[in-house]
Amino acid sequence: MADKFLQVGATGNLEEKEATVIGGSAENAGSIVALDENGKLDDTVMPVGIGAETKVITASENLSANDVVNIYDDAGTVKVRKANATDDTKPAHGYVKEAVTSGSQAVVYTDGYLPGTGLTVGSKYFLSAETPGAVTTTPPSDTGNIAQVIGMAVSTTDIKFEPLIPIRRA
Repeated sequence: MADKFLQVGATGNLEEKEATVIGGSAENAGSIVALDENGKLDDTVMPVGIGAETKVITASENLSANDVVNIYDDAGTVKVRKANATDDTKPAHGYVKEAVTSGSQAVVYTDGYLPGTGLTVGSKYFLSAETPGAVTTTPPSDTGNIAQVIGMAVSTTDIKFEPLIPIRRA
């Protein structure tokens, strides 16, 4: 529950109101905002150009939370699927923070911090050729694989997402 504040109502009396945690609609115009349960401002209350860079894209397969994804053109429709380093057709362009079922809308983050667990601080992480949507500290080395740095672990739970241009292995 967000903090509350006092406001002069339409009749001139003081009214208790709850601060807005999630915004993004006209009904929230002029609202006082509150921090979320993590002590941060939700992206929906931030002005355009401030906050995470995201796109909402239809998923062409089931995606798990924290999957690294590939954005592609499916007969004129932009879609998203798990990135995979087995060849150069599915390089990483972003990631999702929440699981999404095939055909549903996925919020794709193209910058920020990719969540993880048990990460090694300071280590580079690469797109995996073994597990679609995953990252690894070992670059793929088989002929035809791509070696694509996804970013560097800045904590045991976060990778600064900065994907580099993939290099196809000979």
